[in-house]
Amino acid sequence: MAKKIEPRKVEFKISAPDAGWVGIAGDFNGWKPDALAAQKDKKGVWKATLTVPTGTYEYKFVLDGSWITDPSCSRRAINSFGTENSVLVVK
Repeated sequence: MAKKIEPRKVEFKISAPDAGWVGIAGDFNGWKPDALAAQKDKKGVWKATLTVPTGTYEYKFVLDGSWITDPSCSRRAINSFGTENSVLVVK
């Protein structure tokens, strides 16, 4: 019998104390930053949690409309625009 693979919870976080809004856009939500809005804590760290199936996902943070890679993620992939996306591997 094959082992059932359960989806995993993934936490995204970025320190951006001066940002007014942060979202996360990626393969997992159709690249719609409004679909995963982060919440800011007292220290200015924005966090969001998402449950995804195992796999490899590309994503970016969106800070007040500016798309940036995750500074804490060393995996990168070149996208169709010639810029980089962060890469998340969920096992």
